[in-house]
Amino acid sequence: MAGREHARWGAQSHLGEVGKLPAPFPREIGPRALEHLQEIVESGLTANMMGRFEKAFAEALGVKHCIATPGCTPALAVLAAAFGFEPGDEIIVSPITDYGTIQGVIAEHCIPVFADTEPGTVNMSAATIEPLITDRTRAILCVHKTGIICDMDPILDLAGAHGLLVYEDACQAVFGEYKGRIAGTLAHAAGFSFDSEKTMGSDVGGCIATDDNALAERARFLGHSRGGVQEPGFGRVHEQAGYAYRMPQCTAAICLAQLEIIHEQVAQRDAMVRLLSELIGEVEGVTPLPIPDYMGVYSAWMFGMSIDLEQFACTADEFAQQLAEAGIPAAGTARYYLMPEACTFLQRWAAEGRYPYSQPPASRGYSYGTDTCPTAHTFLDSFIRWSTFCEKYRPEHCELAARIVSDVAEANRR
Repeated sequence: MAGREHARWGAQSHLGEVGKLPAPFPREIGPRALEHLQEIVESGLTANMMGRFEKAFAEALGVKHCIATPGCTPALAVLAAAFGFEPGDEIIVSPITDYGTIQGVIAEHCIPVFADTEPGTVNMSAATIEPLITDRTRAILCVHKTGIICDMDPILDLAGAHGLLVYEDACQAVFGEYKGRIAGTLAHAAGFSFDSEKTMGSDVGGCIATDDNALAERARFLGHSRGGVQEPGFGRVHEQAGYAYRMPQCTAAICLAQLEIIHEQVAQRDAMVRLLSELIGEVEGVTPLPIPDYMGVYSAWMFGMSIDLEQFACTADEFAQQLAEAGIPAAGTARYYLMPEACTFLQRWAAEGRYPYSQPPASRGYSYGTDTCPTAHTFLDSFIRWSTFCEKYRPEHCELAARIVSDVAEANRR
């Protein structure tokens, strides 16, 4: 493995990017961040900043419980553990997502089953989920990719008819709205991300949100207390295999400060992504991600568009490279988001019949690859995004970005 480039994240993944449009880094930090951090120091580390953030975020969402974690990956991992899934259980999940979505599913020895996406979108739907439901299906994990919220009501109806749990990966959709309801409050529970590059960026961070009292208690027990209880006269007894996935106090201080400015920032993102979509939609052969009518607020984390390859004498990669060279930083394709293709270890495990793909606990054979979700695979071949879209955009930036896209399109038009 020596000499291979490791995957990067956060601010490190944006080092060296230059362009003519606003970049997310350096991030704006809420005005009370230093006050909160100073309180932690002056208290000698006794200030319960994590508890304060949990209370404030739960109130902002309108849910009963927020359980703070070091990131969205740990939040979803704790949820997978707290739900009590068994090895070999099937969890249906969107194919266009990040590894962090499925890490907890895999850690619990469950089997991710990837539903295809709806044509022209980055999200799965009730129609693409339904054919995959079996007697081993236990849950549906909905990913609100780029901040576009899945059409949740039909998914919830489908899940209810089959007695399935539904939970959300809302890490790219913080305070987005679906039919007047906030992303992350639409199902049984949700995981959020506050990593530095995300919409409500801290240094790191994440959380679980739920109204389920028993689930919240179990998530704290497994995620914060490592599955341990205090036994009089003995000390800690670990009744279950748990985690120490607690949000650091200094991270909580920054998250609390960011919560104070997030609503204004999300409103700005919503206005600018709609304007940018309208402007770029006027370029022949270029189609922005469709914004569903049911979305009241589009808390956009990245901007995405598809190009009609038949109209251009270049590949999507070449088109994206020219966008980057013309001034749109971090423009690129996103094939790596197709989990059945990107997770080569899943391909090996399924082919080898490795646990949990052995039978039992698996009830049948599985395979992963580009043919698993053909609609998603085809979509990503012509999809271009830039993850530097942020609340710093103003109308003039949207107009500039649209001109750049138009110029590159005309330069490559057949």
